[in-house]
Amino acid sequence: MNQVIFYTRNQCQLCKEAMQLLTILQSEFSFEIIEKNIDESDELTEKYGLMIPVIEMNNEIIQYGQIDYFTLQSYLKK
Repeated sequence: MNQVIFYTRNQCQLCKEAMQLLTILQSEFSFEIIEKNIDESDELTEKYGLMIPVIEMNNEIIQYGQIDYFTLQSYLKK
């Protein structure tokens, strides 16, 4: 099963919206969401702090910031 790494943080409205999109897409595509809170790691905060939310798959950042349903959908179709 494919894995989607979802980098998030507390009090992030864009992150909540992105998680809703991922949940919707899970009904169409088979993948596991692994949620990582960047506030729990200084390294992740430094790497992704200004980009949150970040969606990564196969070691590739698919989208960050404003997450778009159709962009994610087209990537998952590959």
